[in-house]
Amino acid sequence: MRNTERHRVKEANSLWHVYKTVPFWKVVKNFVVIQLARYTPFLPVKNWLYRTFLRMDVGDQAAFALMVMLDVMFPEKISVGRNTVIGYNTTILAHEYLIKEYRLGDVKIGSNVMIGANSTILPGITIGDDAIVSAGTLVHKDVPPGCFVGGNPMRVIYDQEEMSRRQTEDAFLKD
Repeated sequence: MRNTERHRVKEANSLWHVYKTVPFWKVVKNFVVIQLARYTPFLPVKNWLYRTFLRMDVGDQAAFALMVMLDVMFPEKISVGRNTVIGYNTTILAHEYLIKEYRLGDVKIGSNVMIGANSTILPGITIGDDAIVSAGTLVHKDVPPGCFVGGNPMRVIYDQEEMSRRQTEDAFLKD
């Protein structure tokens, strides 16, 4: 289940309240940094930009592919473990503005995680260590460690036990 804070609004939809929730110049700075990083082919530079200017917790050897789109308003709510790959054109959101409320939630992506291209991760999600997210997946609920998930709506394709069994078989067949 997603872990988000809900904030009710009155009058117009919550997006009209955006600069009451986040400073305008913070959004401008974040936008420039994120756009620069989206096109930068140098992984250490991307990670440095994210850590230094966006205050993200990014593990060693984390790899953000080309065109990854991070939350422009609250990137500091995103953490990525070590040796994780975030696939091409993936979107990671830490906020959502709705009609009568907006929601904020930390996104925690574990270590040794593989997220396939064109996936979307919603606010308040935790993806456990060693998980695999198939390309094009809408991650709308937590992903347990070691699982292989995919689809829209997302579902567990293999649990941790099945993934371990398959990896053991693959290693056996290679020998």
